[in-house]
Amino acid sequence: MNAEVGHIELFVKDTLASKEFYSDILGFKEIETQAGVFVWMHKGKLKILLRPSQSQFPSKDYQSTNIGFVLYTDNLENAVKELESKGLQFRGTDGSEKCLTFTDLDGNWFQLVNPDDH
Repeated sequence: MNAEVGHIELFVKDTLASKEFYSDILGFKEIETQAGVFVWMHKGKLKILLRPSQSQFPSKDYQSTNIGFVLYTDNLENAVKELESKGLQFRGTDGSEKCLTFTDLDGNWFQLVNPDDH
């Protein structure tokens, strides 16, 4: 079987509010919005689809979540300053001060790390 990852679907309560978070804070670009609620976005080659959903089961921390999204940066200190200046609040680490964690508006967990320094 020949298969590859096409896109990631994130289930969120308010796709338009989430679109602002992903664009304004994380730097994703909108591709299109279908039927006023299905928001396609991309960052580089990564494509995501923000889909409406009422079923949310946020985890209390990164270690308890079912899935985590890891973002790479080549300068962790500068990336942290930039994200915090945009209003992002970090919510701890994944066991190392070089693996910072945060959530989106719906409790989806992210980790920010320099892959060459952790």
